Amino acid sequence: AGRAAGALLCALLWVAAAAAGDGPGDNPAPGAFGHVYRGAVNISAERVYAFAYRSEPGQVDAVRVYVNSSSENLRYPVLFVVRQQKGVLSWQVPLIFRGLYQRTYNYQEVSRTLCPSEPTPETRPSDQIIFVDVASMAPFNIAYELLVTKLENFQLETNKAFNFTASPSQPQYFLYKFPQDVDSVIINVVSDAAYPCSVVSVQDIVCPVYDLDHNVEFNGVYQSMTKQAAITVQRKDFPGEQFFVVFVIKPEDYACGGSVPSSIHGNVNRTWNLQRTKNLQVTIVPSIKKSVYVQAMFFSFLSFLSFYLGSVVVAFVHYIRVQKKASAGRLSPEHGSGMMTSSHPISARTPEGSSYGAIDESSSSGGRQLSSPEHRPPAGSDTDSSVEEESDFDTMPEIESDKNIVRTKVFLYLSDLSRKDRRIVSKKYKIYFWNIITIAVFYALPVIQLVITYQTVVNVTGNQDICYYNFLCAHPLGVLSAFNNILSNVGHLMLGFLFLLIVLRRDILHRRAMEMKDIYTLDYGIPKHFGLFYAMGIALMMEGVLSACYHVCPNYSNFQFDTSFMYMIAGLCMLKLYQTRHPDINASAYSAYASFAVVISLAVLGVVFGKNDMWFWIIFSMIHVLASLALSTQIYYMGRFKIDGPDSDMGIFRRAVMVLYTDCIQQCSRPMYMDRMVLLIVGNLVNWSFAIFGLVYRPRDFASYILGIFICNLLLYLAFYIIMKLRSSEKLLPIPLFCIMATAVMWAAALYFFFQTLSSWEETPAESREKNRPCILLGFFDDHDVWHFLSAAALFFSFLVLLTLDDDLDTVRRDKIPVF
Repeated sequence: AGRAAGALLCALLWVAAAAAGDGPGDNPAPGAFGHVYRGAVNISAERVYAFAYRSEPGQVDAVRVYVNSSSENLRYPVLFVVRQQKGVLSWQVPLIFRGLYQRTYNYQEVSRTLCPSEPTPETRPSDQIIFVDVASMAPFNIAYELLVTKLENFQLETNKAFNFTASPSQPQYFLYKFPQDVDSVIINVVSDAAYPCSVVSVQDIVCPVYDLDHNVEFNGVYQSMTKQAAITVQRKDFPGEQFFVVFVIKPEDYACGGSVPSSIHGNVNRTWNLQRTKNLQVTIVPSIKKSVYVQAMFFSFLSFLSFYLGSVVVAFVHYIRVQKKASAGRLSPEHGSGMMTSSHPISARTPEGSSYGAIDESSSSGGRQLSSPEHRPPAGSDTDSSVEEESDFDTMPEIESDKNIVRTKVFLYLSDLSRKDRRIVSKKYKIYFWNIITIAVFYALPVIQLVITYQTVVNVTGNQDICYYNFLCAHPLGVLSAFNNILSNVGHLMLGFLFLLIVLRRDILHRRAMEMKDIYTLDYGIPKHFGLFYAMGIALMMEGVLSACYHVCPNYSNFQFDTSFMYMIAGLCMLKLYQTRHPDINASAYSAYASFAVVISLAVLGVVFGKNDMWFWIIFSMIHVLASLALSTQIYYMGRFKIDGPDSDMGIFRRAVMVLYTDCIQQCSRPMYMDRMVLLIVGNLVNWSFAIFGLVYRPRDFASYILGIFICNLLLYLAFYIIMKLRSSEKLLPIPLFCIMATAVMWAAALYFFFQTLSSWEETPAESREKNRPCILLGFFDDHDVWHFLSAAALFFSFLVLLTLDDDLDTVRRDKIPVF
C-alpha cells in the first residue's frame, strides 16, 4: 500500500510538471557569456536561461551574474534563481538591506559571483551547465536585464596587487591557494577612501559563500575596514590549502565610525545604485617563517640576559674594591666623608641594642636617647619574628613626643626622623612586599582567565574587531593572535627579577654588617630598609605579566590591566623617595595600598563614565585638588598637622583659624620650611593644571590621564630631590650618575616609540586599523614592542637610581644628613 501511494504521488508530480511546462519557460533559452539579455516577466510568464561551458582539468571556473530591474515595487520584486550542479543561489530585485534602526536601502542593480566548480581529477574536460530562472508574481510586466560572464582574474596571486570595485549589492570574492613553500600569508587590503564601510572576510572553500552584509559574519574570519585591513592566514587552518577572500560593502557607515546621512533619516526607502561603490586593492604577501620566531625569542632573552652579565661584572668589581679596602684598612670617617666634625661624636662603643640613628646628649638632633639599651632588642637582629605585633608600630610615647619636638624645628637632619627601633621599622616596610604579592595573585588570576576567554571568543567567532591589534605586525603562535606583543614583555619579568636579586644582595650584606655591629651600618648613611624595593621589583614583574595579558586581546574594557601596576610602581617610587629621608613617618603599607585601590577604582569609573558625563569630571577634579592639598599639608608638617581645641565645635574652628593665620598668613613672606613650600607650590600648580585640563578637555583615555598625573608628580619629586641633594653639597657617585643618564636616555627613546600610535581603542576597530604599521625590528616586532623593551630597561634603571642615589652618604653621620 505504501509503495502504491508513493508511485501515485510521483505520477501526480510528473503530470503537474508537464502541465507547467506548457508556459514560456518550458524550454530554457540557450545563453551566451558576455551577452546582455533583456525581457519582462509577470505572474504567468517567467524566463529560464541555460549557460553551458567546458571546464578544463585542474581549472577553477568562476561565473558572475549581473541583473538589473527598473522596478522599485517592493511588493512584486523580480526573483532570480541560479541552479548549478551542486547548489542553488537566489535573490530578489530590488535587493533590500537593513541598517541601523531598521532603515531599509534598496538596490536595483545586483551582481553575484557563483560558487566555483571544484577542479575535477579527470584528465579530460568536463561539461558544466548553469540555469538562471527569472520570475515575478506581479500581475503586470516587469522589465529586467541579465548578464552572465566568466571571471578571468578569479584566483589571486602571491605578491601581486589586484584592483577591483564593490558595492553593497555587488560583493566580490576571490580564490587564493597557498604556494608549496608558504605556511602563512598576510592579506593586505587598502583603499583611498575611508567610506563606504566595508568588511573583509576569509572563508573556507564551502558553498554557499556568505557575501552579503547580513550573513558575511556567519563563517570564517572577518574585519571591518575603512582605508586599511590586514588578516594573517595560516595554512594549518585550511586543510584544502586554499580559501576565499570576500569583500562586502555595508549599507551604512556607523560600524566604521561614520554617520548616517541626514537625508535618509527615518524609515523612508531609498535607492542607492552607484553612491556606495568602493575601489579596493588586495595584495597577499607571505608572512614570516618559523625561523624568525626563534630569532626573535633569542633576541628578547639574550638582550636582557646582558643586563644580568653587566650586574655580575659590577658586583665583581665592587667585591674586588671592598677586598682591597679591607686589606688596606678601612678609611676613617673623617677621610671618607669630609663632613665629619668633632662636635657631634658618635661612640664607637655603640651598645648592642642601641637604636639606629640615635646620638648622644651633645647632638643637636633631638637631645637624648629614646630609651635605655637594656630595654632594646639586639641591633643585629632583623628577623620577621612574631614577637613584634603590629600594635608595636608608632606606639612608643617617646616617639610621639619627639615628633612634636621635630615639628618645631626649622632645620631637620636624618637623625631626627630615624629614631624608631630598626626591627620594627623594617618589619613595617616588609609588609609592602608581602601585601603586593597577595594583591598580584588575586588580581592576576581573574585577569588571565578573562583574556583567555577573550582570545577563545576571537578564535571561535572569527570576529577580529574584538581586539585592537596592529594587524600589519601581528604574528600568531598557537591560540595567540599576536605573540610578538606578548613576547616583548619578557623584559619586565627578567629585569624585575634581576632587581630583586640586586636588592637581595644588598639586604644580605646589610644583615651581615648589622650582625658584626658595624658602626657605619648602625649610625651612618641612609637607614637601609628593603621592603619597598622588594615591592617595586614584584610590581615591575607584574607589570610585564598584566601587560602581556592586556595584549592577548587589547581593547577598551581591559586597558586597566595594563595600567594598574603602573600606578603602583609610580606610587611606590614616590613612597621610597620620601622614605629615604623620612624613614619614621612614611605611610604604612595598608594606607598606601588602600590609596592605590581608590585610584584604580577611579580609573574604572573614568573608563565607564568619563566619556561624556560632566558630573564625573567635576567630582574627580574636586577630589584631585582636595587630595593634593591634604597631602601637601601632611608633607609640609611632617605628618604632625593637628587641630587640637576644646570639645566644642566652635573651639575646633577657632583653632583652625589660628593655625591658618600663624602658618600661612604670618609666614607668607618667609615660610618656616622654605624648600618644602617651593616643592609643594610647584606640585600643586601641576596637579591643579591637570585637574583643569581634565575638566575642560575630558580625555577619553582616562587611565592614561591618571597615569600621566602619577608620572609627572614622580618626576617632579625626583628632580626636587636631586636638586636639594646637590644644594646640600652631597655627591652623585659614578653608578647613580650613570643610572640617571641611562634612565633619561631610555625614557626619551621609549616615549618616542610609545607615541607612535599603532592602534587606538578610543576609535572603532576599522578606524584603529588605519594606524597599523609594518614591523620595524627583525621583521617581528613593531613600535609598541620596542616601547615594551625600552620602558622595561627605563624602569629598571629608574629603580637603580632610587637604590644607589644616596650611596655617597654611607660614611656620613645621620645628624649631618639634611632632611628635605
